[in-house]
Amino acid sequence: MIILNEILSIALTAAPWLLVGFFAAGLIKAFVPEDVLQRLIGGSDLLDIARAAVIGAPLPLCSCGAIPTALALHRGGAGRGPTTAFLIGTPGIGVDSLAITYALLGPFMAIVRASGAVVTAIITGLLVATSDRSATNLPLSPDSVSSDNIACKDTCTCKSVPQNAAKLPFVDRLRNGVSYAFGELLDDIRLWLVIGLVMAGLLLAFVPPQALAAYGSGLGPMLLMAVIGIPLYICATAATPIAAAMLVAGVSPGTVLVFLLAGPITSLATLGVLRREMGNRALGCYLIGIVSTSLVLGVLVDGVVREFSIEVPAQIGAVQELLPLWLEWSALILLILVSLRPVRRMLLLR
Repeated sequence: MIILNEILSIALTAAPWLLVGFFAAGLIKAFVPEDVLQRLIGGSDLLDIARAAVIGAPLPLCSCGAIPTALALHRGGAGRGPTTAFLIGTPGIGVDSLAITYALLGPFMAIVRASGAVVTAIITGLLVATSDRSATNLPLSPDSVSSDNIACKDTCTCKSVPQNAAKLPFVDRLRNGVSYAFGELLDDIRLWLVIGLVMAGLLLAFVPPQALAAYGSGLGPMLLMAVIGIPLYICATAATPIAAAMLVAGVSPGTVLVFLLAGPITSLATLGVLRREMGNRALGCYLIGIVSTSLVLGVLVDGVVREFSIEVPAQIGAVQELLPLWLEWSALILLILVSLRPVRRMLLLR
């Protein structure tokens, strides 16, 4: 019963912000066509890398869903650096995960998570850009990078709005975007979100506060989080409830940040495609960039929290009190309903 109460509490807090995030993701999907992205981040210099990281950050794609788009940009003229920055920044944080981060982790962690994802994308993009361009490059065939052939297709639909979507009338584009957000995107993360909520409930129910404080800070735990997170497939939204439970259990904000960066940013599918497309040296730079940057950011965040006596758990409680209970219940019920395909068909979302 305690576990169910903890799960319900987290779900109620997250539901309104998830709805806002999904709707914003739908708007982005509907009105940001791929050819615009190509014009904005095509190239290979520092400005292109930074722009790719910033532009990719709010887009509603998981680490696997970002692969076809990133490779299309790369083959359309974007350099290794911008392509890598886009491939990292896009799954690292999105409008949906940023909303739930604010709700479950508070404003401080929302800011450091968003900025950390962008910084990691830029630094790793710069490192990959320095990789030997004459290194063995085994390009993928067009069919092999389609959304239907990504290695994680069983857990991520990775589909996108058709390329001619920009030519549709405004209302149709809006409808397609909302359909994507509350259809494919919700389906992508639904299972992982439930798993995250259950794991968070278990941690909150059985791990006493501060129990992990002695083991949840420092370079050792941070490195462990990075090593575990890199091959793990978990989307940014689903990782957030687990991170919230870790914070309450006593894990330091910096260690939690490493988990939030390393886990959603990449997956085995991403590593495999990157190696085949850019070579082993680029893959090595990619891994070094993610691990080293996330560790440095984790240490810096813990230092800032100590220096300025920031009470991250207190911020979590303050955010959770912002919305009335009736609104949280309404949002949770609506979220459950739209996750059911028959209901979505009735609402003409799919």
